[in-house]
Amino acid sequence: MKLAHAKEHIVQISVEAKSIPLLSWLGAQTQYPRIYWHGRDKQEEVAAIGACKDFKQEQEIDDELLSSIYQSQRGKSSNQDIRYYGGVAFDRTVECWPDFGRTRFVLPRIELRRHGNIVKLLVNLNFEDTEQQTECEAAIEAIKQLKPAKPLSPPNKLPLMGRSDLPNYQRWKELVEQVTQPKFNQTTPKVVLSRQTQLEINDVVDPWMVLACWQGRNPNSFQFGFQFSPDRTFISCSPERLYLRRQKELFTEALAGTTVRGLNQEEDEFLAKQLLEDSKNSHENQLVRQEIVDVLTPLSNYVGADESAKIFKLTHIQHLHRSIRAELKAGVNDFQLLQGLHPTPAVGGLPKESALSFIRQREGYNRGWYAGACGYLNKYESEFSVAIRSALIEPGRINLFAGAGIVAGSDPLAEWQELENKLTTILSILVEL
Repeated sequence: MKLAHAKEHIVQISVEAKSIPLLSWLGAQTQYPRIYWHGRDKQEEVAAIGACKDFKQEQEIDDELLSSIYQSQRGKSSNQDIRYYGGVAFDRTVECWPDFGRTRFVLPRIELRRHGNIVKLLVNLNFEDTEQQTECEAAIEAIKQLKPAKPLSPPNKLPLMGRSDLPNYQRWKELVEQVTQPKFNQTTPKVVLSRQTQLEINDVVDPWMVLACWQGRNPNSFQFGFQFSPDRTFISCSPERLYLRRQKELFTEALAGTTVRGLNQEEDEFLAKQLLEDSKNSHENQLVRQEIVDVLTPLSNYVGADESAKIFKLTHIQHLHRSIRAELKAGVNDFQLLQGLHPTPAVGGLPKESALSFIRQREGYNRGWYAGACGYLNKYESEFSVAIRSALIEPGRINLFAGAGIVAGSDPLAEWQELENKLTTILSILVEL
């Protein structure tokens, strides 16, 4: 590999590759980080390993600094295929999970990127921080260490040593009652409360096998995973898009309001109709829609949103959904969008600051990247999913997360059951129910 005069700081080499199962390939690799991304539209799938550029913020972040770092990175290559994969924690003002940071973005060393039936092998080189020959040698070494794809370990139910919920039901009931008090609810009409369910296990879990099974159950979701070290993997099978930006065109959505699926088509349609007509859920979705429109209006020349909600169906649950599209003003960048849209009222609440303050002080655990924003940054196109329906896999423990929007009239027991409904799919993969 010889690049005589690299005029750009970031260079990408691309060759067509054979089509192989990307999760099986990723699971066989020994280099870290290991990153997986699969878009909700099913068109694109990415498996990536290693890092030739790694931005990790462990302390409190200055968004302006983050934005300027990324804007300067954008200028280091004219190649529109260069991508930085990563995520932003739910709450960047509190301590972060080990490995993940309050925000972390990686330009991988090697990517396999499938679009439709075409697979490309991409190798990224960073000549800004490293002498040219040294960087080329590092890339060659990474290529030499590649392993062939091998089948993922077969799915198996784990013997459960113990389960704990944080907050527990008694505390959850207290929190819901606090949020629904008329005096509090007047100034903060919605708080999304969540729960961490810890499963204690003795077995070693292959996170990529779990994600592959989850993917099979919810194919119309985003599927992604980040493993920065052998100890911890964050995986998600999330139905929710934070945004997709193509140059100045932006696509986002209001996803809030939930019910279960029916046992047959007739019952399923009845439950969907009930959800559409339910005033509590409709109000919740309308609040989310209005907040997103209000955030985007100063950043956009045009914002259009669905007036009425539609039904978005997953394996065990169905949601209310409204599509929103905007044409961004010149000069609006991805960090302004992340700063404005994240966290959405569907995972935080309204107004944003008072809801976040309540969660920070009362919820009782650190959400980390759960309900954060995960995806990729690119000069021409960026996409982020809201990391709900997610799991953090650690040695001896699997942490599962679920949340519910609490508004006036919310019932603690019904909302607790909603959390259980949201965990049904992943629990059915991991343990005997």
